[in-house]
Amino acid sequence: FVISAPQRHPDPHLRFAWNLTQLSVVLLPFSTLLGIVGSLIAVTVVWRSRVWQFLKQPIYWGFGLLTGLMILSSIGAASPPDAYLGLFNFLLFFFGFAGLSELLQTPAQLRRLAWLIVVPSGLVCLLGIGQMLLGWLGYRQMLNLQILWVVMHWMIDPNGTPPGRMSANFFYANVLANYLVIAFVLALGLAIAAVKEKQNREQAILGSILLLHGIALILTNSRNGWAIAAGACFVFAVYLGWRWLVATVGVIVGLVLGAAFAPPPLQGILRAIVPSFFWLRLTDQMFPDRPIPTLRTTQWQFAWNLALERPWLGWGLRNFKPLYLQATGFTLGHPHNFPLMLLCETGFPATLLLFGLVGWMLAQGGQLLLQQKLVDPRDRLLLFSFITAFMSHTAFHLFDVTFFDARLNLLGWLLLASVWGPSLKGLRASSTNT
Repeated sequence: FVISAPQRHPDPHLRFAWNLTQLSVVLLPFSTLLGIVGSLIAVTVVWRSRVWQFLKQPIYWGFGLLTGLMILSSIGAASPPDAYLGLFNFLLFFFGFAGLSELLQTPAQLRRLAWLIVVPSGLVCLLGIGQMLLGWLGYRQMLNLQILWVVMHWMIDPNGTPPGRMSANFFYANVLANYLVIAFVLALGLAIAAVKEKQNREQAILGSILLLHGIALILTNSRNGWAIAAGACFVFAVYLGWRWLVATVGVIVGLVLGAAFAPPPLQGILRAIVPSFFWLRLTDQMFPDRPIPTLRTTQWQFAWNLALERPWLGWGLRNFKPLYLQATGFTLGHPHNFPLMLLCETGFPATLLLFGLVGWMLAQGGQLLLQQKLVDPRDRLLLFSFITAFMSHTAFHLFDVTFFDARLNLLGWLLLASVWGPSLKGLRASSTNT
């Protein structure tokens, strides 16, 4: 699937950009540099041929206004240099999102993209399992080749980061968990389609990858990853009308939550059934006596208070870290909640505008999902998988902020482009027919 020749874009003018995008997606988990630079070149090619078309789209006017608000916020930031640096986490990806949305418009492309994300994720899982069970080292520790580290992201701590939690070739366990959740959802959608279409070879490949995802997610020790993966299974079961799976997921989740939080004596009975690894992590007993400033509730309250002090333009991107350090003496890069981070760093108008734009595009994707005249029944599950993957990625950011890893940032916008691109094509078709 991935090793075969690149899929051809239906528009001859965009074939080079689409070919380069496919290669970049495969390389992205292993090389931030190659994945980002390749994607940037591809979307630049798209912009050169579609710039006037982009300027006519109201959705991109909204992103233009959002860009202006973020720049104004940076000018008046508590620490302008940090804020200007933080702009790269947004403006470059706004630019890329428009180009990717123009590239991704057909179900065949979405299916190809799903495979390009899923198959490399299996290799990442193997790296992580080797890290935790075999003590694998990254080449940076073995050979100290600084120049190669810039090209290939292969920093693997044999103990995990933080110690005892799988991080593979990502810099932190929660970042890996977010990546795995995205790949898990897409793999689940592809696997369900393979079962329906009786594709035995695909079932075997995807079943193996899903098993690796399950092992890797457990070893990341990420409560977010566990909850969102279980939630995604539940959402698929409801969508497909599989009551047995809804009941199964509900029972498993209920047993785990009961072992963690049920009153005695029921709690004791359930803890004899559920492995302690899960309920200890959920109740935070695995990491007791943490300082108050490291608790999420403390960080959230501090971010909310900052937002109320400067509601219009905020304190500037990346300014939470120095402000929190000054107030508590603890160094934290973000408040472990993306909406609260945006509110305190960019203000209410910019935050509401961003979520309004994204929400409207998702609504268009949901509408396209329900319109049988625009979506072939065979492809509806595929579009649903991308919507679910993006929502899972978004849900992860309610309890952590992983988009500072450029790979996760690009994947998030790529998922949204996969929803908005076909929706935009459907809107154009509707306007042409009317």
